[in-house]
Amino acid sequence: MKARSLTMSLATRFASGVCLAAALIQGAEAGQSSPAAHKHSPYLPVSVSQHARTYYGMMKGIDNLSVRSTASGNLIRFSYRVTDPQAAHLLGEKTATAYMYGETSHALLEIPVMDKVGPLRQTGPLETGREYWMVFSNKGSPIKAGERVDVFIGSLHVDGLIVE
Repeated sequence: MKARSLTMSLATRFASGVCLAAALIQGAEAGQSSPAAHKHSPYLPVSVSQHARTYYGMMKGIDNLSVRSTASGNLIRFSYRVTDPQAAHLLGEKTATAYMYGETSHALLEIPVMDKVGPLRQTGPLETGREYWMVFSNKGSPIKAGERVDVFIGSLHVDGLIVE
């Protein structure tokens, strides 16, 4: 009698395992993901550390760095304030090519050039305390809000900015 109940218990466990496996396979085939895949990180994103802000202010002559999505996500604006025009001279040069790289999407964005306007960035002599900007084309929205991006302007690299 005990052998029969043990056999029935094992058969029940086996059948329930097969049903669970079949349900998981059907969910995966239907494009559904497990509930654990939809969990978000409990940590808040931090844009730029205080150490990095001090470094950019002292060594590169810029502060108040921000990256924002504009024009329904088709453009991304990088803005900064100049604290030392001599250290930040590279940002005002027309010949310095600027790129934005999305760390998650691996997209490389460039500054668009308009026929009558030219490149969508401010160039020329820089002034202390003045805000400047440059706009990157994000056609197709490969870079989304909340993603970390790096900005490359000639030899200047600004890493780990978060798109707002």
